[in-house]
Amino acid sequence: MKDLETRHTPVARIAARAQAKTNLLLAVGALGADGYHPLTTVFHAVELANTVTLTAYSPRQVPWHRGDSRVLGLRVRGLHAHKVPNDSSNLAWRAVDLVTAELVQRGYDPSTLPAVVIEITKQVPTAGGMAGGSADGAAAIKAAAQLFADGLLAEERSTLLAMCAILGADVPFSFVGRTQLGTGRGDELVEMMVRGRYHWVMAAQSDGLSTPAVFRRFDEMTPPRDSLASVDVTAMAQALRSGDPAALAPLLHNDLQPAALSLMPKLHSVLDAGRSAGALAGIVSGSGPTCVFLCRDAQHAQDVAEELHDTGKAMVAVATSGPAAGATLVTEE
Repeated sequence: MKDLETRHTPVARIAARAQAKTNLLLAVGALGADGYHPLTTVFHAVELANTVTLTAYSPRQVPWHRGDSRVLGLRVRGLHAHKVPNDSSNLAWRAVDLVTAELVQRGYDPSTLPAVVIEITKQVPTAGGMAGGSADGAAAIKAAAQLFADGLLAEERSTLLAMCAILGADVPFSFVGRTQLGTGRGDELVEMMVRGRYHWVMAAQSDGLSTPAVFRRFDEMTPPRDSLASVDVTAMAQALRSGDPAALAPLLHNDLQPAALSLMPKLHSVLDAGRSAGALAGIVSGSGPTCVFLCRDAQHAQDVAEELHDTGKAMVAVATSGPAAGATLVTEE
């Protein structure tokens, strides 16, 4: 890849970013025959982003061979970069392949499509319960749709969301962002009205938790829930419309939290430290191990983050806010 970058001049470079998420509410049903758990969840995007940059090379410089991906390689930098796969299993790589496959299906000759090098810059903790990999996939879909075929697919929202759903259950939310009620596998989304901004502290750990492992422990620990029909999001919807963090705080809930705490008991002390630092509430984010703490305002979040950092209970504690936008194109920095 370095040799190619030395010998050839790029013909285009496009970047997109997508934000981290947390789950303000996560209710999990019994494991289904399809291998998935039905969910009722309230996704909330926060201002903590991964950026995916596609550097394109002319097909005359890098000829296509039958069966080849148009991705030449992938590199990762930033937080937990060494934990992220840099091969075709990476969601960003798979996203580019999905976009090119869609164009080929529409009659485009793959030999006319540029070849790309993918670079991911990580700010979202890996295996942290904040959908960092999903953000990579969503950002890559956004960038690739703009890059290939003169942006033919860029405005086809339903097509792009269908690609996101192929990549994973959280990827559609990473693409649309804001605050959404998610049902099904979490990929059936309805936007929720939010007044103002909510301020958070994200406390990440140096090690991660496997999402499948957390769900397995959940199954071991939790009596099967026959239905999610009884899960009522009315109170949370009202709190979000009020713009009052004190109204939202007692409603934060995560069915996966006991499983995450069982697999990583030290998270008990992280949650205790955040509450002792003055947070209004704290929960494990998604499958963990990142813990999120709701604060009154931006200054309060900064104060809580600093105190959490000083306790040594988190690898990094970051003050942020939401709701944040979905995947967006960005000017190269």
